[in-house]
Amino acid sequence: MPVDSLFSPSLQHWLDLAGIFVFAISGALLAVRRNFDVFGIAVLAEVTGLGGGLFRDVVIGAVPPAAFTDLGYFLTPLLSAFLVFFLHPEVERINKAVSVFDAAGLGLFCVTGTLKGHEYGLSLTSSVVMGLATAAGGGVLRDVLANEVPSLLRWDREVYAVPAIVGSSAVALLIHLDQVRPSTTVGAALLAFLLRLLALRYNWRAPRAWHRRSATVDAQATKGGATREPENGGRQVGGG
Repeated sequence: MPVDSLFSPSLQHWLDLAGIFVFAISGALLAVRRNFDVFGIAVLAEVTGLGGGLFRDVVIGAVPPAAFTDLGYFLTPLLSAFLVFFLHPEVERINKAVSVFDAAGLGLFCVTGTLKGHEYGLSLTSSVVMGLATAAGGGVLRDVLANEVPSLLRWDREVYAVPAIVGSSAVALLIHLDQVRPSTTVGAALLAFLLRLLALRYNWRAPRAWHRRSATVDAQATKGGATREPENGGRQVGGG
């Protein structure tokens, strides 16, 4: 079932913009912490907010991507950058609230990414990958541009990819069972959202290799790690 047929186009559009806004906030905050100038803040906000969706659309052939056909998608990260540029101390103080909205964006984008991938002819497995890429791709690009190890790959961050994979897999199961409806897709998004919140609350981490050189590896990883902040695509904090 096409994504647009599940919800009204207006609702889908505003949900997308809300997710992009929160993801872009995390990119702009990282830019401030890395002492980037105003252009760098805007670039990191744009990349974090739009990167996952752009990657998905290019891979599945949905071109030109919505980010280049709808001015609202392009301007929303700039609004995030503007707010962080002038109000970053205040934004930092509500970092927990930003993390909650980031988790909501994760749930939304992993679901819509999976549905859109399947709509364009991908297999269920590939659609799950597209859901993960949509939710977390922007955060990976953000970290690479900021010269950091992507949070998605770091052991010292709460799991981020796992909730997105679970949410995307739930959608794939719904597609397989022909049970894709507004209520069931919302349930899949809530599942990813709640898993991410639980990971933040209880510091859930992905397991690491057995018999590793723990002292050396842990020290190097901690030393090489960057200042922590909300992940997006997917937003978007979180290893694994």
